Amino acid sequence: MNNRMGYKYARQKVLQALSLCAYSHEVRHAIDAKNLLHSGDITPEEVISLIKSSSGADYSSSMHHVVQSVEVHVIRCRKWYIKFYFVDPDTVFISVRQ
Repeated sequence: MNNRMGYKYARQKVLQALSLCAYSHEVRHAIDAKNLLHSGDITPEEVISLIKSSSGADYSSSMHHVVQSVEVHVIRCRKWYIKFYFVDPDTVFISVRQ
């Protein structure tokens, strides 16, 4: 059985989290270079704009490399790479970078 979320639902859910500033960041090595949202080099509003300009063709997903039950979502648009996942009720960003 495929329990994957799909682009439209993932997009809606991440946009809601960004608009409410209800998200966190996965702790990673070199997080400031890989997550410009975390470092403050891009605002939540700018990420919202990027995601709103994306389409289903810009989207992919796969299972998390450590926690196999967690689906990781990737949106590549306008030369940006946005990678995140949901662990209800949390939205967690792994990477936001050009």
